[in-house]
Amino acid sequence: MTLSAPLDQTTFIGPMSSKSAAVNLQKQLDEAIKAGATVLIEGGIVKDKPGAWFAPAVLTNVDNSMAVYSEELFGPVAVIYKARDIADAIKIANDVPFGLGASIQTKDSELAAEIADQLEVGMVTINAPSGTEANTPFGGVKRSGFGRELGTLGITEFLNYKLIRNKTSA
Repeated sequence: MTLSAPLDQTTFIGPMSSKSAAVNLQKQLDEAIKAGATVLIEGGIVKDKPGAWFAPAVLTNVDNSMAVYSEELFGPVAVIYKARDIADAIKIANDVPFGLGASIQTKDSELAAEIADQLEVGMVTINAPSGTEANTPFGGVKRSGFGRELGTLGITEFLNYKLIRNKTSA
């Protein structure tokens, strides 16, 4: 994966939003490793580049005793969770205080709909990475927020409604 300037067409991953964001992510990564997570792909702060560069990392063998199990990682660190079956995968996905979005990968449309209905998130994308478009609502549940941005639901956030009550007798 090429770490380079965001405007460069060959860029796969650009820098993080700030040095403090990179330092915080590195702290989360280090704590997970110290707690027993397995490093599948080693990453972290890139020391030989100025700015907030962070090489991608992938962790496995994370369990619910580790902070990283239920923390949001705002950067290129992925956690791979092992599930016994679909029901266990749904339990793992819902066992966090956040619920912004999820992505389901399957050729079975009916199964995808069943799983999507059980996920405690504000947005579910099937057979594509989670993302947003201007014409679709964006927002989460739990500690990931409430309400929606974008789309028809989002535009109502910018409307001022007026209630007029008339209790005049006829």
